[in-house]
Amino acid sequence: MSYEHGESHAEKVLSNGDVYVGDFNGLLPHGMGRYTWLNGTIYDGQWEKNKITGRGKILWPSGAAYEGEISGGFLHGSGSLFGFDGSVYKGSWMMNRQHGKGIKTYSNLDEYDGFWREGLQEGFGTHKWSNGNTYSGNWKSGKMSGKGVMKWSNGDLFDGDWLDGLENGSGYYKYADGSLYVGIWSRGLKDGHGTFFPTGSRTPCQLTYSKSIVCGNKVQSLGPASFFSNEGPVSKMLSKRSTVNRWSMNGCLRSTKRISHRPSSLDGIWNVNDACVSSSSENTSRTLCSTDESQLELLDDRILVYDREYMQGVLITERMRYCDFGRPQRAKWHCKMSKQPKRPGETIYGGHRSYYLMLNLQLGIRYTVGKITPVPMREVRSSDFGRRARIQMYFPSRGSQFTPPHNSVGFFWKDYCPMVFRNLREMFKIDAADYMMSVCGGDGLKELSSPGKSGSIFYLSQDERFLIKTLRKYELKILLKMLPNYYGHVGAYENTLITKFFGLHRLTIKRRKVRFVVMGNMFRTELRIHRRYDLKGSSHGRSTSKHNINENTTLKDLDLSYVFNLEKSWRESLFRQISLDCKFLESQSIIDYSMLLGLHFRAPEHLKAYSKSQNLLKHSANSADDNADIQLRDEVKTPPKGLRLVAHEPSSVSSLPGSHIRGSTLRASAADNKEVDLLLPGTGRLRVQLGVNMPAEANWKPLHNKGLHSAEFNPVEVYDVVLYFGIIDILQEYNMTKKFEHCCKSLKCDPLSISAVAPKMYSKRFVEFLEKVFPD
Repeated sequence: MSYEHGESHAEKVLSNGDVYVGDFNGLLPHGMGRYTWLNGTIYDGQWEKNKITGRGKILWPSGAAYEGEISGGFLHGSGSLFGFDGSVYKGSWMMNRQHGKGIKTYSNLDEYDGFWREGLQEGFGTHKWSNGNTYSGNWKSGKMSGKGVMKWSNGDLFDGDWLDGLENGSGYYKYADGSLYVGIWSRGLKDGHGTFFPTGSRTPCQLTYSKSIVCGNKVQSLGPASFFSNEGPVSKMLSKRSTVNRWSMNGCLRSTKRISHRPSSLDGIWNVNDACVSSSSENTSRTLCSTDESQLELLDDRILVYDREYMQGVLITERMRYCDFGRPQRAKWHCKMSKQPKRPGETIYGGHRSYYLMLNLQLGIRYTVGKITPVPMREVRSSDFGRRARIQMYFPSRGSQFTPPHNSVGFFWKDYCPMVFRNLREMFKIDAADYMMSVCGGDGLKELSSPGKSGSIFYLSQDERFLIKTLRKYELKILLKMLPNYYGHVGAYENTLITKFFGLHRLTIKRRKVRFVVMGNMFRTELRIHRRYDLKGSSHGRSTSKHNINENTTLKDLDLSYVFNLEKSWRESLFRQISLDCKFLESQSIIDYSMLLGLHFRAPEHLKAYSKSQNLLKHSANSADDNADIQLRDEVKTPPKGLRLVAHEPSSVSSLPGSHIRGSTLRASAADNKEVDLLLPGTGRLRVQLGVNMPAEANWKPLHNKGLHSAEFNPVEVYDVVLYFGIIDILQEYNMTKKFEHCCKSLKCDPLSISAVAPKMYSKRFVEFLEKVFPD
């Protein structure tokens, strides 16, 4: 640049050794100028009243250089950064960080083209690795998160959901040899139900867009057209997408992380410890479909597929079936969503049948929490439980002095015992702002179908910390009646397993009254819950249909075919607390409560060896080498341990804060009787508490003559599991209706087998059954 112009041009040497040569406005640099720092850094460009502002070029001693827009001394606007390591970034900047649209070429020749946020990839973007791998899709905080497509250099392709750089959620995986798997992933591993199309199998239809509908973790429809051909570039598939997010630059995808996708040679059902097979060609409830009849192309009458179930990347069961599309009405195959099971956790949106109900509930809770939070914290009084301990308000649609306008009809709101529930939330360290954001945030609630006979509707907050359940009038009265003693019991026993209540409300809309209770969700966990059980200790009617069982199905007493071995001290703590909780419920004349038990089967690597051993065991059955056979069986019966306990470190625990967690950390003899965390490779470090993140050994042992042997995982001697449990449904009194039910059912079946029995007998039977489930 030439600085030989104007009378304001000068050279100035500062006292610290820096040098400025350029234009001045009075005593301040203004215009074009060159500034050289003592350490060798050089800026050559525009100035505005002593500030580096405008376009310019910066050269650092390391060899890095920047050329572009600068504001107030920061890289801000559009510009290019040439790194000393050979990397190049061209795009938008904000306050010295990449922010907005930009392209970066790394020193190893990787390239990212997409959106950035404060120096990290966030939004839609495409990353091309130097080894030929390509990902296009959503990013968040520098990692692949959301919808996206990954294509490996070997020809494999995954299209689906991502989380923290790993496949997580629903999607499909197309292998280079043409085979296809559609199903569920968890942290990079197949985990749940899915459908496999072997190489060369033909498909019933083609779709012009990428979409798979997963109901209850079972695939209901398949797509897109690129599933079924070796053509169709990633860019075409991505052109149909609307939103996306980011990725990890630390080589998190150096390998494809594939699991063997070749089908078993067995015809029919294959289990890891069952040699039996059975052909299955019956019609299934799954429907392959297209949204446009003109796009439907029938290729064959019979389509071979494999229904599979994985557990932590290990194939557990496989069923071969043929889909028959040779019926007369070929051209009328459609997705009939009304006949498919409703997907758990259906998000409530505008136009949903529960939208206005959700809106009113959120408005009421926001009003109540906002009104009670400024009140100074104090101990509850007897008056806080009385009939006057209620907040009532009318919410007209046009708004009022105290309420905002809204799009629903006017409604009356009643909040019961606000100070009591405010103290309960404080007891569990639930911040008022977090509580409102969780329940009343802009993302709305998710509606769950009722797993029981009560007909109640459940709503789940978007962050899954809280469950909201509709109540009948008598249930609300029971809760209000027992609330003083409930508050005392929960306050006295921090390890209580009883349901945690955080709010009790009533809406009145056009004379229709709807009652709600807000509870903590005990299944809010980083780990996938593979099996759920509702255990009462009774046997009459306590089984589940064998059909359509998946990990969202809540099974019952007769379905349980496992016993769980806990550390001795943990078992003692468990039954000490169960006894205290049952005595409390017995004192309130409560029956029909149950233990809700969730199982996470943890990375059963020994199942791979077990499945391979089955063939060896069959071949050795007629062999004279008995010693080899015994040695092999002993090897199978003593699988390696997959769970590890370490000394508790609060700063290292990565478990999500749960609204049901309050108790102290458990101690274990394996860690010198210290408080312990559960260390899970690839997942993190989880705090072990009573009913939360509890590791155990699950032994296959039917507790009844009946059971779901075909639906359950078949017996391997020992499974490593992580347990989650609590006592739920505590709002049923042993009243005259229940006494009459007991008398009627006793005439037909064993009086001890039915659920409706006196509270003392109920609690005794409940504890005795759980003692069998958790044997000494």
